[in-house]
Amino acid sequence: MEVVITIEQTSAVIVDGEHAAGVANRILLRRPEMSGAMAKIADYLLEYPQAPLKLSIGELAKQAGASAATVTRFCRLIGYTGYAPLKVSIATDFGRSTARTSWKTDIGRAFGPHDSAGDVLSTLINAHSRTLRETASAIDLPQMKILAKRIATSRHVDIYGVGGSAFLAEEMQARLYRIGVNTHVWSEVHAGLTSAAIQDSGSVAIGISNSGRTEETIQMLREAGRAGALTVAISNNPTSPLAENANVTIVTSVHEQFLQPDDLSAKHGQLLVLDLLYLLTAQENFDRTTNNLAASALAVATHRRPRRSPASMRQAREPQQSID
Repeated sequence: MEVVITIEQTSAVIVDGEHAAGVANRILLRRPEMSGAMAKIADYLLEYPQAPLKLSIGELAKQAGASAATVTRFCRLIGYTGYAPLKVSIATDFGRSTARTSWKTDIGRAFGPHDSAGDVLSTLINAHSRTLRETASAIDLPQMKILAKRIATSRHVDIYGVGGSAFLAEEMQARLYRIGVNTHVWSEVHAGLTSAAIQDSGSVAIGISNSGRTEETIQMLREAGRAGALTVAISNNPTSPLAENANVTIVTSVHEQFLQPDDLSAKHGQLLVLDLLYLLTAQENFDRTTNNLAASALAVATHRRPRRSPASMRQAREPQQSID
């Protein structure tokens, strides 16, 4: 059965409020791009995060020193269709944890030179956990199922990633290739553009970029789209140039601030998405998946040392007695 994904070629998939990745995260991510009026709204919401639950759009605009129209544009900039979805998302955020008194307690902090190792570990775990939760909340599962079917039946899959994203791209390529999906990974732009140019409607091209602004990845994904491939962007920025050049955008979540554990969490959100996409693809042709995994495991079995029994391990640890 043919599966068709009906999505405008030039539009990114923006996540609505009911699938929010965390309002505070979105505000912090987009804050550097905001005009003066929008920045006032951002700062006001970070200071008074529950204000939209009590104020109308006009009242909030007055409190923030902006206009109602600017509030609407602000909502769209951070990924919501309007003020109402923003309010729903805020209510959801606060409903998840009664311990939160302010977004400032949730968004984490930079670690300092005098923090104990235990404090650094705790902050890091909190950042990773938050990124995974917020990424999971933003995943459109029906969309992922459709995408997995397209990958499983694809003639050819290209994955593009540069720098740190290249490692994730290589990991995904190895997994898909092992279960029988013809997949190739490209981090060098000339080779990637060559491959992208020969894709067609039976192909899938995936671009991975945390910021969504990596020029080489954008170029490769754009070229694959021109050739007719279904293009997918995996990024934490739903309005990035990479997303604008994709048929489908999968949004991850991370603050992206220097020397905070959050920027170290970016790869965990991306890996969660890739792991899920891999497993859903494996489900599409489960017999092929299991047969290929078994065959590949058998092929490398002779290169692995056999497991040692507890008795043999104890014997190896015992001192050898010399015989005169």
